[in-house]
Amino acid sequence: MKIAITTSAPSTVETPLLVVLVTDRGDKPPAPELLSSDPALQSLAAPLIAAADLTGKFAETVWHLAPSPAAAQRILFLGAGKYAKLTTDEFRKLAGAAARAAKARNIKSFVLVLPQLLPAAPAAQAAVEGIVTGDFDVDTYRSDRKDQALTEATLSVSESADAKAIYQAIAEGAILAESQNLTRELALEPSNLMTPTILADRARAMCEEEGLACEVYGPDKLRELKMGAFLSVSQGSEEEPRLVVMRYEPATAPASPVLGLVGKGITFDSGGISIKPSDGMEKMKYDMCGAATMIGAMRAIAQLKPNLRVIAILCASENMPDGKAQKPGDVQFAMNGKSIEVINTDAEGRLVLADGLCYARQLGATHLIDAATLTGAVVVALGYHNAGIFSNNDAFAARFAAAVARTGEKMWRLPVEQDYFEHIRSEIADIKNTGGRWGGAVTAAMFLKEFVDDKPWIHLDIAGTAWLEESKAWMPKGPSGIAVRSIVDFARAFAANSE
Repeated sequence: MKIAITTSAPSTVETPLLVVLVTDRGDKPPAPELLSSDPALQSLAAPLIAAADLTGKFAETVWHLAPSPAAAQRILFLGAGKYAKLTTDEFRKLAGAAARAAKARNIKSFVLVLPQLLPAAPAAQAAVEGIVTGDFDVDTYRSDRKDQALTEATLSVSESADAKAIYQAIAEGAILAESQNLTRELALEPSNLMTPTILADRARAMCEEEGLACEVYGPDKLRELKMGAFLSVSQGSEEEPRLVVMRYEPATAPASPVLGLVGKGITFDSGGISIKPSDGMEKMKYDMCGAATMIGAMRAIAQLKPNLRVIAILCASENMPDGKAQKPGDVQFAMNGKSIEVINTDAEGRLVLADGLCYARQLGATHLIDAATLTGAVVVALGYHNAGIFSNNDAFAARFAAAVARTGEKMWRLPVEQDYFEHIRSEIADIKNTGGRWGGAVTAAMFLKEFVDDKPWIHLDIAGTAWLEESKAWMPKGPSGIAVRSIVDFARAFAANSE
């Protein structure tokens, strides 16, 4: 999609669609106000405001056809919510809503007026992120699918705006949004078209395109590395597991620190012998979202070029229940020698991540971040609104929280405390792979903590947020691509001020 800017008065720009925000300045009753000083647009909005057709309610859409004296063919007045609450994060959503509204009417290009109350460059970046992610469609395999992709979006900015800064913000926003969309594209694929081998091939193709080093290994390498936990998950599947290593190693980057990213890539999770209920099992194709997140993040890192060494590990496998599958009560041995009593074969993600985290450390990672659709328990704790953050290092967690705040993604830190370890202590092995019903997201994190040694580590449980259960005005139901932008922002900040 082409992204441009214009400094002309919005009402004079010829376009199929002009999108203007309307905010609510009041409390009760609403006091709508157009977020553009353009006199022609003010005159068009005035009767709609007087008739209470425009209230400024967030994501409200009011269409205006044949809007002479404006040059646009249509005007969309888009509600921006309360004036005091309009941030760049909310504007990102509104830009996505504008894109979705245009697509619904098969409009291929539009102009979005940036509100002057927001800093121009951050607003432009947020707008591009919203528009590009809003342009994503999920009907990939419909035979009657129509191409509704947007071809161009233009941002209307003030004449005094710094065009160079805005264009740089647009470029960065496009990189981040396109990388987030790559993650969503991978997560959307059905499991018969996204096996561990195919996921590895997609990762390798991205690396070749972006100039990253990539290594792909099969079962023989896993056995050589003594990755018994990782290998155990694929015992019941006809599909071989794949271990993928992606490397971003700029020549000028110091030898340390090295950021290690580890992603859970279960391309289908039946639960194994501890089989899941059939209702909703089709969604278990997205149990590889952690790996998809790291592919998207590495793409953006390769293009934005922080001066930091980054290694990403993808642990790709299927979890299926045939006669060779691991069984409840089995004992498996991880790469670091720890013995694991398998209580529930549906707690498989932590098994592959355990060996992935060990391997990241072996390859030289000094700081670790993993991402996984790991537990239903995190949804019980946080619902579908926040991802769970877990960490063994307060300073490291604080730096990641700052990145989350900058990107506007929603995550919440949960405890990592030794009391919870007692729930996963095994009587016959070192640890169990589940700790029972209570505090399940925390005990899963405590399990992973056993494989990071003393390295600063963050675990992201994205089980409730990697897949939108209902459509939003700015994003369709389906994969969200959460954590890509936060991980990339963190990496860039970490490179600029590493300890």
